[in-house]
Amino acid sequence: MFIDYISLMLINMVAGLVLLADFVYRGLDGANLKRWIPGFGLVGGIALVTGLHMTLTWPLPGSFNISFGETTLLFGALYVMAAIAIAQGWDLLTVTIYGFFAGLMSVVVGLRIISLEQTRQPFVAGLGFILTGLGGMLSAPTLVYLRYNQGWRTLGAVVLLVAALIWTIVGFQALWGHMDNFSDWQPPGMINND
Repeated sequence: MFIDYISLMLINMVAGLVLLADFVYRGLDGANLKRWIPGFGLVGGIALVTGLHMTLTWPLPGSFNISFGETTLLFGALYVMAAIAIAQGWDLLTVTIYGFFAGLMSVVVGLRIISLEQTRQPFVAGLGFILTGLGGMLSAPTLVYLRYNQGWRTLGAVVLLVAALIWTIVGFQALWGHMDNFSDWQPPGMINND
């Protein structure tokens, strides 16, 4: 039996998207930026570790490792670097440029999940990836050109919150099912071979 920790990755992403929505809505004005450092660092650290592990070891069947592992790795790297950049007082432009390409990958993954019917709810999961990816793709233009446009920032925060809502549903459904599916699982050393 394979080990599946996608529910952890998804709930972590929900927390990250909610934090990012708040940052887009209230934080882009530059006041008290340091309040987001712990949250961004925590989300980024969990995503970086789980995404890197999944990307390097492929614990899941097939291309789920690409869809969830590689995108989570990019998500984690972005959040860790955002936390470091804010802590150091660095400009976030290069992080948002990277976010554009990570977001583009997420959109492509979302479209491919839908076309392959990769999950139990391919449209819902695909839409989650697409909306999350749009958040990344629009981060650089928002930071550079639309930073002081409150209507645009509100729209961006709403898109991120809708993505978070989708991932909340998918993540908790996964958690619910995984707790049932893995309830009898035992580590290899504990299995009685009588």
